[in-house]
Amino acid sequence: MSLSTETILHPTLDPFIGRTEALLARVFGTKWASGLCEFLVFGIKEAGACVFAGSFLFLLAISSHVSIPGIARYDFLFLGAIAIQLVLIVTRLETWREVAVLSMFHAIGMGLELFKTSPSVHSWSYPEYAFFRIYTVPLYSGFMYAAVASYMMQAWRLVDLKVRNFPPLWAAILISIAIYANFFTNHYIVDMRWPLATIVIIVFWRTRIDFTATTKVRTMPMTLSFVLVGFFIWIAENIATFFGGWVYPSQTTAWAIVGPNKITSWMLLVIISFIIVAALKQIFPKKA
Repeated sequence: MSLSTETILHPTLDPFIGRTEALLARVFGTKWASGLCEFLVFGIKEAGACVFAGSFLFLLAISSHVSIPGIARYDFLFLGAIAIQLVLIVTRLETWREVAVLSMFHAIGMGLELFKTSPSVHSWSYPEYAFFRIYTVPLYSGFMYAAVASYMMQAWRLVDLKVRNFPPLWAAILISIAIYANFFTNHYIVDMRWPLATIVIIVFWRTRIDFTATTKVRTMPMTLSFVLVGFFIWIAENIATFFGGWVYPSQTTAWAIVGPNKITSWMLLVIISFIIVAALKQIFPKKA
C-alpha cells in the first residue's frame, strides 16, 4: 500500500534555495553546498509544520509573565489556541476537514487528561483556575494533542510525504486502540508499553517514509520517525512545564526536567496520531 499527498512546494522557496546554495558554495564549496542547503530548507519546512505548536508555546511563555485583568491564564490559553486555529483556517494553512481531524485529537486528549488528572491517579495536575474546563482539566489542554496532528498534516504537505509498505489499516487501528487503552490500564495491570513498542517495530518493519526537502527524495524507516517526533515532543513538554502549563508530582516544589521515560509515551501517542492522519489521507483523499 502506498500513501501519498499532493506536492506542495512553497513558491517563494525556489529562488531562496538557488541563492542560498550559491552563497554556501562560495564558503564551503559546491560539494557541501547542496547538502547544507537541503538541510537548511528541511529545517525551515519543519519549523513551518510546527506553526500551531510553536505559536501555542509562545502564548504559554508570555502568559507566565503577562496577565490580563478578568481573564485567567488557562482561559487566555484556550481563547488564544482558538484564535491560532482560526488564523490557520483563514490563511488556508489548514482546511475545515483537517480541523475536524484535529477535533478528534482534542477529544482523545481530553479523555486521557480527565483520567490522568483524576484524584485517584494524579499523574499530573493543572494547579491554576480555569473557567473553561471539564472537571480537573482546562479546555486548552486538548489543543496540545491537536498540535501533534497539526504538525503531521503540515509536514505531510511541506515535504511531499509518501509512505511505502504501510501495513493493513485494520492492523494499524488495532495497534492504536491497544496503545490508547494501555495509557489507562497501566495503572491497574502491567504496563505494556514495551511489548506494544515491539509489536509496532514488527508491524512497521518494512514501512518507509519518503520525503523531499528540495529536489532529492530521502527515505527513513517509519519507526525511526516515531522516535524522533516523540523526542522533540518531549523537549516541547519540558518547555511547557517550565512555563507552568501543567505540573508533575516531581515539579510541585520546583521545576525539574521531565524524565526521559516519557519519550516512549509520546512515541506511542505519535503512532496513534500518524495512523489517524494516514487514514485521512488514504480513505478521504482530497478531490481535485
